[in-house]
Amino acid sequence: MSAPVIEVDDVWVRMRGHTVLEGVSLAIHPDEFYAIIGPNGGGKTTLLRVILGLLAPSRGEVRILGSTGAEMRRFLGYVPQFRTFDFDYPITVREMVLSGRLGHVTRRPRRYDANDRDRTEEALETMRIADLADRQIRDLSGGEQQRAIIARALVGDPKVLLLDEPTVYVDAPTEAQFYEVLDLLRDRMAIVLVTHDIGVIPAHVTRVACLNRRLYTHDTNEITPDMLEAAYHCPVDLIAHGVPHRVFSEHSREE
Repeated sequence: MSAPVIEVDDVWVRMRGHTVLEGVSLAIHPDEFYAIIGPNGGGKTTLLRVILGLLAPSRGEVRILGSTGAEMRRFLGYVPQFRTFDFDYPITVREMVLSGRLGHVTRRPRRYDANDRDRTEEALETMRIADLADRQIRDLSGGEQQRAIIARALVGDPKVLLLDEPTVYVDAPTEAQFYEVLDLLRDRMAIVLVTHDIGVIPAHVTRVACLNRRLYTHDTNEITPDMLEAAYHCPVDLIAHGVPHRVFSEHSREE
């Protein structure tokens, strides 16, 4: 097996006197589609922030392509939660995607160059929104906005794409299209998907882990009740409301 692109080694995070992550270790390999599921407040977003270098762990370390250097974070593409974006801001799709090049080569302010613009057009084509490039981002549908956000993450030529709850505010058809796009990207980069929606991910991901302060790893894409109960600390039932999904009873703790 090829060397990991991300290694998380015994990471602990304590915040305001509470342990948020406890001894988390994982390795992400090239071309892998890795899903991290778990309850709200279980530490999923915190783990992404540690990987991205936005939050220093209390203990442990993160290596990107074998290095702990901060400069290696340029190989990470990040799609934050949908609600963090202000889609009323007056900016075109092309301008928003192009802004993903800021800080890619250097943290210092600089002018966009021809390479930045070429990468932007490639990202627009990859996400199939080149025809929308001159439209205002606020005028797009939710699914189109989502594609633009991913294009912004791709414009930096990442080795790993990290996504935080990317399908929370989209409908079922848009969600299906979203996973089709991710399936296409798997040949180009590793993908790490953080979500609490487990209804469709087994059909797409290669490995699954449950995170609820501790990480419960699973070396296949199968999601079993035993695995979930270990992480959620509660019984699990499978029910159907149009699309099969699991519902969890009251959790023993929430951060």
